[in-house]
Amino acid sequence: MQAQSITVSATGGDDGLEVLTFDLAGETFALEAVLVREVLDRSPETYVPGAPSFADAVINFRGRIIPLADLRLAFGLTTSGSSADSRVIVIEFEIDGEAALLGLRADKVYEVTAIPDAATEAAPRLGTHWRPDFIRRLAKRNDDIIVLPDLAAIFAARGRAALS
Repeated sequence: MQAQSITVSATGGDDGLEVLTFDLAGETFALEAVLVREVLDRSPETYVPGAPSFADAVINFRGRIIPLADLRLAFGLTTSGSSADSRVIVIEFEIDGEAALLGLRADKVYEVTAIPDAATEAAPRLGTHWRPDFIRRLAKRNDDIIVLPDLAAIFAARGRAALS
């Protein structure tokens, strides 16, 4: 499979965030667009024996071997096989003070969009089946709820060793 030509390099405005929205098991999630380096079609994965299931494979990204993580596992969502819509979102994220590239599995990637600060709020402590510390913010758009995950909390809880 070939890489899509979606390359994102954007910053949020003073009154909100610019995000890339994507689907995980029927739920809409978003990452700050400034973190996203590229969106790829699913590529061949090499599973790493003994690696935690959260980051159990690596992929070749432009000649570099990078870990591939699955946020569905952090949120207790069902994992599924890949489909024609499946993508890998390559992000650059700081881990232990160093920038690291890693891939995140996505069931579908939607769009880059702006989310105004007024449309976001903290995750409720009750009434959600997800760990509130894994949710940075929730955003409302039309009748949908968009989850902005707290990647730092997820990677810390799931083990930085799995991503290094």
